[in-house]
Amino acid sequence: MGGPNLTERITRELETRLIEGVWSPGERIPSERALAASLGVARSTVRAALQRLVARGLLKARAASGVYVSDRLQTGLISPWRQLVGDHPELRPDMLEFRLMLEGTTAYLAAVRATDEDLARMGELVDGLVAAHEQGDTVLESRLDGDFHTALANASHNAMLRHLQGSVVKMLYEHISLNNAGLFELREQASEIILAQHLALWEAIRTRQPEEARRIMREHIGFVWHKLEPDSPAPIVP
Repeated sequence: MGGPNLTERITRELETRLIEGVWSPGERIPSERALAASLGVARSTVRAALQRLVARGLLKARAASGVYVSDRLQTGLISPWRQLVGDHPELRPDMLEFRLMLEGTTAYLAAVRATDEDLARMGELVDGLVAAHEQGDTVLESRLDGDFHTALANASHNAMLRHLQGSVVKMLYEHISLNNAGLFELREQASEIILAQHLALWEAIRTRQPEEARRIMREHIGFVWHKLEPDSPAPIVP
């Protein structure tokens, strides 16, 4: 039977799925009927819970289309930094240093926690990276690079790491692209090395070697740092 308590419970369950990234920003969530069936409640209860989340801006309802995840969770935490970083290139080393700490841990956890579905997704992206590299498509290769790092964060199964990763990496890529052609120049000059690093990282995660995954990730970011910020040496991170 429905009621306020049940609606609240279903609302919290859907919130948890949003926080854990079950559905990505911009993705259409399952229908009321499908959610009701999976949650074991009436469609009216699901509808009431969805209406609460729409009212809070976490979901967006589109007429005759469905309900979609908004980008509020992804951008709300870190959006004020976008303009700051755009106006202050000297902040880039700080961002790279943060990535060095963040993504080393992310890679470690991905090697421990990745599910079969996570591994399949990363495998697809690695295949795409190899194909894009062979075709000389640096734009696609750069996009898949970012997607691969996002997939790693998802495979860590840590909600905070995933949200921070998505925000920081997106912001860094936007900053580099807006302020100079560094990312594409780096791709053209050192694409063989970067691809080899991604393949080595993928192998460490696929074979469940967390310490090796962390080491390779730090090596990869250190290499990118050296190329983008040659006058600001990467630190030794414990």
